[in-house]
Parts: sequence; C-alpha cells; structure tokens
Amino acid sequence: MEIFLIKALQFLLAISLLVLLHEGGHFFFAKLFGVRVEKFYLFFDPSIWKWNGSIFKWKPKKSDTTYGVGWLPLGGYCKIAGMIDESMDTEQMKQPEQPWEFRAKPAWQRLLIMVGGVLVNFLLALFIYSMVLFTWGDSYIPLKNMSMGMKFNQEAKALGFQDHDILVGTDLGEFKTFDGDMYRDLCDAHRCDIIRNGKAMSIDMPGEMNLLDLVKKQPPFVSPFVPAVIDSVPQEPKSPAVAIGLQKDDKILAINDQPIDSWTAFNSAISRLNDELTDAKTPADSLRMRTISLVYQKKGRATADTVSTTLTSDLKLGIIQRGILAYYEPVTDEYGFFESFPAGIKYGCDILSGYINDLQYLFSAEGAKSLGGFGTIGGLFPATWDWHLFWMMTAFLSIILAFMNILPIPALDGGHVLFLLYEIIFRRKPSEKFMIWAEYIGIGILLLLMIVANLNDILRWLHIM
Repeated sequence: MEIFLIKALQFLLAISLLVLLHEGGHFFFAKLFGVRVEKFYLFFDPSIWKWNGSIFKWKPKKSDTTYGVGWLPLGGYCKIAGMIDESMDTEQMKQPEQPWEFRAKPAWQRLLIMVGGVLVNFLLALFIYSMVLFTWGDSYIPLKNMSMGMKFNQEAKALGFQDHDILVGTDLGEFKTFDGDMYRDLCDAHRCDIIRNGKAMSIDMPGEMNLLDLVKKQPPFVSPFVPAVIDSVPQEPKSPAVAIGLQKDDKILAINDQPIDSWTAFNSAISRLNDELTDAKTPADSLRMRTISLVYQKKGRATADTVSTTLTSDLKLGIIQRGILAYYEPVTDEYGFFESFPAGIKYGCDILSGYINDLQYLFSAEGAKSLGGFGTIGGLFPATWDWHLFWMMTAFLSIILAFMNILPIPALDGGHVLFLLYEIIFRRKPSEKFMIWAEYIGIGILLLLMIVANLNDILRWLHIM
C-alpha cells in the first residue's frame, strides 16, 4: 500500500505541474492579446447533483477569471471566451461578437493562443532535462563494457548471434547503452558489429524489423546477460523462497527441468507458466500448474538441490533478482550549467524522435494492446521517492503531453490549430456547426482511447492480457 501511495503521489504531482503550466501557456497568450479567460482550472469540475464540482474556487476582485481545482483529476482547462472548446458553451457563441473574445482576434493571435500550451510543455521538458544533466549528469553503462555480453532468443540466434556476444554498434552508428535507441538501430540496421570471444565480428541484419516483435516476445530479442543469482529474500510476507530456505547469493539453475542460466531465462520460464495458467479450469488445475520443480545451488556449494514448491497466485517465488549494477560500474558524463542546455535539448529531441518513430506500431493489434492508462503511467514512477527519476519522468510526460496535444484531432490543441491554418490559407472560417460537430467527434475519439488504455490496465492487472 505504501508503494502505491508513493507512486500515486508522484504521478499526481507531475500531472498537476504539467497541466497547470500547459493551461498557463494558453492563459499567457490569451491575456497578452486581450482575450478574456473565464475559468482557469486544475482538474475538471463536472457538477454532481447540487454541487458545482469545485474543491476550491476563487475569483479576484476586478478579474474576469475564476480560478479553481476540480474533483476529477483527468487534466485541466482554460475556458477562453468566444471559443468552441470542451465546455461546449454554444450559448455564448449565439451572442454578438465582442472585442475581448477569442473569435474576434486575428487568426495569427488565435494560433499562438492555441499552441501556447504545447510550446510551454515542450520547452519545460527541455529545461528539466537540462537541469537534470546539470545536477546529476548522465549515468549509464556503456554497452561495450558489458563483458558478460547479451542473452539472445531463438530469432536472434537464427541471424547468427550467440549468447555472451558483446554488442558494439551497427552500420547506423556505435551503441551507447542498452536502451530503446539500441533496439531501434537493430530494427533498421543491415549490419551489427559484435565482439565474440575477444574477436571483432559483424552479423548481417535484415533491416526493417518490427520493434514490437523484438521487445515484447518472451524471451526478448536481446537483453543483458545477468546470472540468475539472488540478491535478497524478503522474510515478510512468508513466500515460497522463505519456505525453501533460499538466501542471498544462491543461484537458480533450472525450473521444471528447463535450464536457467540468467534472469532473462528465469523470467521467460515464468512468462510461459503464466500463459499456461490461462488454460486452468479449476483451482486444482491452477495449483498443479503453479507447483514447480526448482533446482538451485547454495552459495559456496558445488552440488545442487532440487525441491518442489508452489508459486504464489501471481507466480512469485519471493526473491529479489540481482541487477546489472551489481556487475558493472556506470560512467557519468558531467555537464556545466551552460553545457547542460544544448545537451538537454538534444536529449529531449532524441526522446521525442524515438516516441514519434514508435507510434507507427500503435495501429497494429499488438500496438493497441500496449496502450496504457493511468495505472501504466503511474507505475512508471519509482517505488521510493527519487527526485532524479521523478524529474526524468515528469520531463518525459511533458514531451508526450506536448506531442499528443498537437495531433490534428478535434478537441485537442492540434485540432484547433488545423482549423486555424485552414482559415489562414483559404481566408474563411469553418462554419460554427462544423466546429461543434468536430468537437463532439474529437471528444468521442479521446474518450474511446482513454477507455481502451485503461481497460488494458485492468486486463493486465487481472492477468488476462
């Protein structure tokens, strides 16, 4: 419960900051051009019975703007007078046009008002990345320093890779570390450079490989080779590992007669058990499938022990896996204050470029399944409060929020920008009726995406997907 609260608090703080500044971007340009802002809210405030939905609201004297906090934490809004937006206030649009309304302003001013939120979120992300690099530097494990090499699945081995190969780079460039950029290069490359048994070699690659196929399969196409050595065994609550007597530095050797040489192999075996568990018809079937034969080796012993144990309902053994940082020392690139800005801008642009590149997979069946809602996003935050990771996640969400909002979907900023560009090019506005229906359609699309993303979260939680 404590971990859930820490993650939820970080998520809520990050989203609140990003929404406030996003809406603040719209607010700034609206005020700059003399447009009246009627409401400025963090979170939405739909009315419930006789309650207006506001947790807090305040309207300063001689101000046209009501500031407040709503009860529904799904975003926020800046209600700009004379504009068709998610408030669907069509009554105001039937009144005579006023000089302080959005619709009365030149198209270029309205365009700046609409892109204000996206602009703030993008610049905020670049600023956060710059300050993170200035404060903590950029720590990573160079891929070429991973002396134990990689663990490959059968598809990778069919191309010529072998376990313990050290990845160096491709015809697209040298690898920096094990991350999404490495996977993207492997997808597009026609040659991969490796070191095998101390000798430099190259492997021909097909190019145009599917990123989702490489990443989502169990085992994945490639992962760092990390021996299946136990880091620790929590004593509470009592787990199968505690009952067996597993301890720190013990090594897992096999599950159900399947050899285990790494945590990648261990996790793959558990994943297969999870797939089989979906066929369980009765609790007895589930119990039988969760009962495994486990071979392990105690620290300092030459012989192995074999035991039968039953995994928990969510297929946990009750151990903490020893991670890659136990074997390799990270290197840290340090940045001075002024050096951090170009480095932060490059870092942020690389993140955005990778995200845009990966969007192509969204329109596939597997891509749709990979969509995540609030649970997935909240789960990305660390289980303990870590300011470095918090700010990295906040910057990432800020870039995603900027990009998603600029998509040409009605009800998003990008939809309004699209209609404004139409007006600038063709010298006439879309009809009010068209704008209203476009807003309804846009809201429908967003609600559908939200439902699918959060339904995926629920299905994952129930181990159905």
